[in-house]
Amino acid sequence: MRNIKLLVEYDGRNYVGWQRQENGTSIQGTIESALHQILQESVNVIGAGRTDSGVHARGQVANFRSETALSVEQIRGGLNALLPEDIVIHHAENVAEDFHARYSAKSREYSYHITLEPSALLRNYAWHVKYRLDRSLMQQTASLLVGVHDFESFCKTQAEVDHHRCTVQRAYWEEQGSRLYFHITADRFLHGMVRTLVGTMVDVGRGYTSYEDFKDILAKKDRTEAGMAAPAHGLVLESVIY
Repeated sequence: MRNIKLLVEYDGRNYVGWQRQENGTSIQGTIESALHQILQESVNVIGAGRTDSGVHARGQVANFRSETALSVEQIRGGLNALLPEDIVIHHAENVAEDFHARYSAKSREYSYHITLEPSALLRNYAWHVKYRLDRSLMQQTASLLVGVHDFESFCKTQAEVDHHRCTVQRAYWEEQGSRLYFHITADRFLHGMVRTLVGTMVDVGRGYTSYEDFKDILAKKDRTEAGMAAPAHGLVLESVIY
């Protein structure tokens, strides 16, 4: 039995998210269907991050097990021939039997994209924020996230997890003209965490929430205290580190 690792890029607009679901088309299910055609066997594709509906990925990692004798390049080529244009397999390789795309990951990196000006080209890939934002205050707020924290205030209330602690290695805002990019790297992410962090930091930047309030929100471990989740279409899973 071979264990095969994939590097996947996708535009999440037309999907209910990574995870296979009964109520719509998923990235996982679409890849599994293509692999079934290529391998003539049913496989379970495991993803490193369960991105939500509408979220994009530049560096999603997945793995599956198969008895196939096809080379990894034949598998990659077959997948790219069968998959829709909004899913691309950039790399395929054989990996050790114990490799698991999700549980072997040491950290994941996400970015969130904001445009401060309306844009026809970016409307599906960046959140158009119409408020004036204090970028330096947002940067200070992002620095609070580095380290080990309980992020219960920033995840969906129905998230089924044993605990809400995450270790954030870095979190910062980058400014390029009329665009803002939030970058965050952590050992794990909770359901809806990055989008809620971004939404609440935008509240800080526009003066609706104070810097001190943000610190209190982080400490309270109560989702109702945080701001709204930023729209899904601005979020990108950039990379997974092993």
